[in-house]
Amino acid sequence: MGSIVLLRPVFEGDLTDLDRMLNTREASHPYNWFGYQGAGHFQRRWAETGLISDAEGVLLVVTEQDPQRRLGFVSWAKNPTGQTSYCWNIGITLLPEARGRGHGTEAQRQLVAYLFAHTQVNRVEAGTEVDNLAEQRALAKAGFTREGVLRGWLFRDGRWRDCVRYSVLRDEVVPR
Repeated sequence: MGSIVLLRPVFEGDLTDLDRMLNTREASHPYNWFGYQGAGHFQRRWAETGLISDAEGVLLVVTEQDPQRRLGFVSWAKNPTGQTSYCWNIGITLLPEARGRGHGTEAQRQLVAYLFAHTQVNRVEAGTEVDNLAEQRALAKAGFTREGVLRGWLFRDGRWRDCVRYSVLRDEVVPR
């Protein structure tokens, strides 16, 4: 990895770039392109919560050398697992020029550490399409365990797709 990856909160000046990552096919293709989300998607959420709440959050992936250089973003959302319990489901979007350099592995590793340090959940999960081998490798390197295939789980680009579910439990993460 050429540079050290950091996660940082989203600032108001980041919102235009975040929306561009979400609404530009070239930035999110192939696995995170779900069609246009509408202008101002992140601006509206940022105005309500600053993009971090008890139920979900978004952090930017940046480099240590230049915290203004946006490589992408990570996100998490509460996923109920019972009457009084939940886990986090995480996701990542990296710009094409940031892929294949270990940034995704490190960003997801840092996000898991952050969520276990600051919330009481016992499980963090992630999923990806069965043919997204790069993300499957990144999740495995970040400490996730492959759990299985969810058939017909995700609708993208005109068809239903199978996904692979991964998880990591609190006691599987060694504090850094």
